[in-house]
Amino acid sequence: MIFKRAAQREFAQTGIAVFVALFAILLTTQLIRLLGKAASGATASEAVAALLGFTALNYLPVLLSLTLFISILLSLSRAYRDSEMAVWFSSGVSLVTWTKPVLRFALPVVLAIAILAFFLSPWALDKRAEYQQRMDQRDDVARVTPGAFNESSRGDRVFFVETIPDAEGQDRVKNIFINSMQHGRLGVIAASNGHTEVAANGDKFIVLTDGRRYEGVAGSAEYRVMEFGSYAMRIETREGAGTERSAKSLSTWELIQDPSNLNKGELLWRIGTPISALVLALLAIPLSFVNPRAGRTNNLIFALLAFMIYSNLMSVSQAWVAQGRMSFALGVWAVHAVMIVALVLLFWKRIVVFSPWRLGTQGREGREAT
Repeated sequence: MIFKRAAQREFAQTGIAVFVALFAILLTTQLIRLLGKAASGATASEAVAALLGFTALNYLPVLLSLTLFISILLSLSRAYRDSEMAVWFSSGVSLVTWTKPVLRFALPVVLAIAILAFFLSPWALDKRAEYQQRMDQRDDVARVTPGAFNESSRGDRVFFVETIPDAEGQDRVKNIFINSMQHGRLGVIAASNGHTEVAANGDKFIVLTDGRRYEGVAGSAEYRVMEFGSYAMRIETREGAGTERSAKSLSTWELIQDPSNLNKGELLWRIGTPISALVLALLAIPLSFVNPRAGRTNNLIFALLAFMIYSNLMSVSQAWVAQGRMSFALGVWAVHAVMIVALVLLFWKRIVVFSPWRLGTQGREGREAT
């Protein structure tokens, strides 16, 4: 039918515009946050672009769900405001009929949300954690760079290296200065040569040769000067080399294999994300009602409030399942059932208001009054 093709075309055009706007806002806010971390030294500056990509991929399910809801809501609200809906209703098109073009537009987006929620977002979080740690590890070793003072990622050491003797061994340097705090005592190390080594147990060390260590406060009785032929300083333990994986970064299959409360809560969120997107797409149909003679501000506020309530209820159910206060079986359907009941009630209300019998009754009453 004509109205189906027109509706889908308008949904797509509005959806593209809404997605671009929301995605630009997401990228801007995340970029500002990552640049702040890079400026403070918490994140390597060259890692900002990659981390921004992983973060954007993680937020895409929620972003697409919101885009789907807003695009349908705005399109149908415009039709109400321009009295197009009144024309369709008078032509025999009921409000339920609008579910077909909405579902045809929404189902591919919901499928993309499901793929993102179940597979791509956990992968992005896992790779983000691995990349962040790899950059931190590389950065701690790379801080021993010629001609610059650099602070370690933990903030307990300051490194300075004068020269790198050859192009083959980038891990061997000359004339090193290290200011460190160990066991509550300030120490300064100056050495002629240095390189990195990995011990048999996996710990990583900076090995300095032919140098001195100055420890304590100059002029005090506890001030000490020590000369050494070789001095090893541990910069990373084997335990710290592994990536700490949270429930959000685990694959869906790993969550199913390890059904802890925390993993059940995360699995509940992944299952609920595409379901909520589909329910919200249908919920936008009755929520899009606008009285052409009145403003549409109240309608949009109520619609956004419904979205926030739905999202918060999902978060609460996820937290309760993770804490063991709610069973997983109940959490899977409880929130969605409540919203589906609200969806049916809203449809019933709008259908009663815009039924052909009621429109005809209102017309007869108007003619009799005249």
